Amino acid sequence: MKGKQKKIGFSYAWNGILETFMTESNFRFHLVAASLVAICGFTLQINRLEWAIILLTIGLVLVAELTNSAIEKIIDYLRPEIHPAAKIIKDAAAGSVLIAALISVMVGCIIFIPKILELL
Repeated sequence: MKGKQKKIGFSYAWNGILETFMTESNFRFHLVAASLVAICGFTLQINRLEWAIILLTIGLVLVAELTNSAIEKIIDYLRPEIHPAAKIIKDAAAGSVLIAALISVMVGCIIFIPKILELL
């Protein structure tokens, strides 16, 4: 039974990711951006440490987006009408995604700009 519970948990998690992919354009945008960053990483031959940092940063953004989506769904379920507290909660969750995305851009600049300048 224990192995079955793990499989069920994994399938719920996978369903959550797929549902977010299907319904949230921002999540799809972040996946496209992550793919472009990966292509740049292969093209510019970044090293293992740089890959680790890039992957952690991509993960941070995707986790923030998934969490934001979950929070928005919870608030919409609990408070379908517009409420000032609900707005603050949703705005704060969206702010976490913005911070993660801005940090990822800074990390990308730190890693990729010197490599691009080397090519020029």
